Amino acid sequence: MDAYSIVLQARQSDRINAKEIIDHLCDYFIELHGDRLSGDDQAVVGGVGLVEDQAITIIGIQKGENLFDNMERNFGMARPAGYRKAQRLMRQAEKFNRPILTLINTAGADATPESENAGIGEAIAGSLKLMAQLTVPTLAIILGEGGSGGAIAFALSDEVWMLEKSIYSILSPEGFASILWKDSSLAPQAAEIMKLTAEDLLDLKVIDRIIQESAHTKKQLLEYLSVEIIKKFSSLKQISVQDRIIKRYDRFRKF
Repeated sequence: MDAYSIVLQARQSDRINAKEIIDHLCDYFIELHGDRLSGDDQAVVGGVGLVEDQAITIIGIQKGENLFDNMERNFGMARPAGYRKAQRLMRQAEKFNRPILTLINTAGADATPESENAGIGEAIAGSLKLMAQLTVPTLAIILGEGGSGGAIAFALSDEVWMLEKSIYSILSPEGFASILWKDSSLAPQAAEIMKLTAEDLLDLKVIDRIIQESAHTKKQLLEYLSVEIIKKFSSLKQISVQDRIIKRYDRFRKF
C-alpha cells in the first residue's frame, strides 16, 4: 500500500480502539474520571485494570464509534483536561508502582481558542515531562492516527509500538501540503515524503515494533495484543529502573 492509502486506513472508524483493548486485556477495570482541576475530558479514557493479578494503569485516546459518540469525545482530540487527567493517573501509577499502558488514536490535540486559553501547550508539555521521569515500566501503542503533540504526549515510553496500518507524524498530510505547497489536495504526495508509516518509522528507529493486522481478525488481534502486552511488561520489569530511564532518555534524544 502507498503511504496515503495507509493514512486513509488509519482514519477508519472501525479500527480497533482503546476500550476494546481494555475490555479484552483486563479481567476487571475501574475507569477514573476528571483532572481534579477543570473537568472530565471524554476523549481520554483511563483507569486501573487487573491483568493476571497484576494491576496496571491504562490511558487511551478514544474516538467515537458513531457521530453522537464522536461529538461527545471530540473526535479523539483531547483538551487540556484530558492531558491533566492522564497526568493524574500516571502520578497515581507511579505512587503504587503500576505499569502504564497508553493507547493512541488522535489526529492531534484540540486546537480551539478555548483549549489555547486553558493551556493546551502547557498540558502537553507537562505530560511529556512527567513521562520522561516515570520509574514504572511504560508502553505506548499507536492504534490509528498518531498526530503531532497530541499523540507524543502519550508516547514518551520505554517502548512504542504501531499497528501495521497506523500513522505517526508531526501533522496531517493535508496540513503538510497546505503549508509547503499551498494545496491540500497534494496530501498523497506529502504522505510519501513525510515518513509517517509504521515501516518508515521502524526503519528510522522512532518506534520499536510493528503489530501486523492483515493476518488477524479483530478478535484475533485483540487476543494477540493482550498476550504481547503482558509479555512486554514482564520483560520490562526485569530491567532496573535506572537502566530503563537511561535507555528511554537516550532513545528520545536521538530524534
